[in-house]
Amino acid sequence: MTALTLLVIAKEPLPGRVKTRLTPPFTPEQAASLAEAALVDTLRVLARVPARRRVLVLDGVPGPWAPPGFEVVPQVGGGLDVRLAAAFGGCAGPALLVGMDTPQLTPALLAPALDLGTPDGHDAWFGPADDGGFWALGLAVPDPALLLGVPMSRSDTGAVQYARLRAAGLRVGMLPVLTDVDTAADARLVAAEAPRTGFAARLTALAASSDAAAAAALAVGR
Repeated sequence: MTALTLLVIAKEPLPGRVKTRLTPPFTPEQAASLAEAALVDTLRVLARVPARRRVLVLDGVPGPWAPPGFEVVPQVGGGLDVRLAAAFGGCAGPALLVGMDTPQLTPALLAPALDLGTPDGHDAWFGPADDGGFWALGLAVPDPALLLGVPMSRSDTGAVQYARLRAAGLRVGMLPVLTDVDTAADARLVAAEAPRTGFAARLTALAASSDAAAAAALAVGR
């Protein structure tokens, strides 16, 4: 079995605390529902990827959406760089971290990064997001210092993080560029790219519900 630890960093999908940029057009409850669907899709994919440990690094309390087979550890306080660094700091061997915003994720997309910790493998893997951030980071030696001080949630976050890896002399493999689900336009794009996901089904159901509500309101107004 591989020595890899898989990490998912996530927030409990509560209205008003997650996916706030989806509101509007979605309500906070609908945005939380989409966040939950994206997280469930992500966890299901990681359950199919070979690993020694699977860890959900959670801000909040696990709900019925949390599957078996994952350790749940709380996020530490501080900025995102501190929280990511702490997640890696809790790993004794090679670790691969992903977020909860890419429900289009598949085992095949992560497959190249499974060479972490192997004799001929890369020292790091990096998955850039098209908004300038990153959706995946893998480290053969999970050194928290590689993340501390990296400015997060900016258009240059990914570039700064990648430069930090290269400056450390690491051999970095590149994963494909993916779209994080932050806005309604992102949600539609990702659902179209991955129509068989639970996220796509949830988005379709919400759209149908909104269409029905609009039709009912129009009928009442006549």
